[in-house]
Amino acid sequence: MHDKTMIFSISDNRDESIRSILTTVYNALEEKGYNPINQIVGYILSEDPTYITTHNNARSLIRKIDRDDLLEVLLKNYLKS
Repeated sequence: MHDKTMIFSISDNRDESIRSILTTVYNALEEKGYNPINQIVGYILSEDPTYITTHNNARSLIRKIDRDDLLEVLLKNYLKS
């Protein structure tokens, strides 16, 4: 018998969702003339949402992500490169 078990990972879905939100936030910051890296780092370090523009709903979007999850995804992706 060749029963194969499919693996479902919630982590992969979460990571993709975080990537999508972070891309939207990055683009919104860039469109408004900010340095996206500096602003996102400021947000991560302080958890102060005013580092993120409200343009394109970026501030609301980034607040949906737990900061620990955001750091985990960033670190995983950085180390994969």
